[in-house]
Amino acid sequence: MTTMKVLSPGMMTTIQDLGRFGYQRLGIAPAGAMDTYSLRLANLLAGNQPGAACLEITLLGPQLEFTGPAGIALTGADLTPQLNGKPIEMWATVTVSKGDVLGFGTARSGCRAYLACGGGIDVRPVLGSRATLTRAGLGGTQGRPLAMGDEIRIGPVAAPAPVIRAPSVYRREYAGRFTARIIPGPQDDFFAPETLALFASSAFTVRKESDRMGVRLAGPRLVHRKGPDIVSDALVLGSIQVPGDGYPIVMAADRPTTGGYPKIGTVITPDMDGLGQLRPGDEVRFAAVSLEQADRIYRHYVTTFTRFPAGGT
Repeated sequence: MTTMKVLSPGMMTTIQDLGRFGYQRLGIAPAGAMDTYSLRLANLLAGNQPGAACLEITLLGPQLEFTGPAGIALTGADLTPQLNGKPIEMWATVTVSKGDVLGFGTARSGCRAYLACGGGIDVRPVLGSRATLTRAGLGGTQGRPLAMGDEIRIGPVAAPAPVIRAPSVYRREYAGRFTARIIPGPQDDFFAPETLALFASSAFTVRKESDRMGVRLAGPRLVHRKGPDIVSDALVLGSIQVPGDGYPIVMAADRPTTGGYPKIGTVITPDMDGLGQLRPGDEVRFAAVSLEQADRIYRHYVTTFTRFPAGGT
């Protein structure tokens, strides 16, 4: 069985899949990839099911030694991946051999890269998922980021994945600016019309305190009409809470399951991938869409993966 030895862990490298669902009533967040598009594409390139477990690599990548042959694929942020010190292509299948070392250089664009290995990452599922939720110590490698000395097993494969390249239309680039489409509400009535107009017309900046729990934003202060507190209710992926300081927080993969601040809007699911690739200092704007538009966008998003060409380019 091939494994990956962690020679250095990088800044924040965790095992993620599409998340664990059905436990939010118990206070357990789904976790999962911050950019599910890139995770799915990496898996398809590696010959896996789209939701197989991958490594999510944040800004500063790890150094990994392979103990046997494997087919791998890297998508998402361009962290200048290198195999034995030589650059390798992203958004494509790459074959590695025993003793090969995968490393990373400068982060050129984006925030999070995804490494898929043919056969998937073979760690014990917890509550039906291998995703790491560090706040609860669940999943992945003992519920924590990778550490030096870890050895990560790669699942067996019936046959090596064919070497393919994703067509250009499937490859994503990250410019440090993103417009996220939102459904207004459910508590947008906590803000005056002029505040809602300010929110819709302004650019916000990603704060350095952002993490997998929430994308924290700086920009114009959003003033509440009658105070910032509500009776706590459910938080979903993309909920935009506005706490007492008036600066929005977009709830992400490791979010709390409930919150007591009004939500001015909810980012649609496909656009959370783009938010997951923003770095501190990057810019985000918000644009409202209807429920009908959001449904059409999501349906198109889902078919992207079913239409992925097995032969690549």
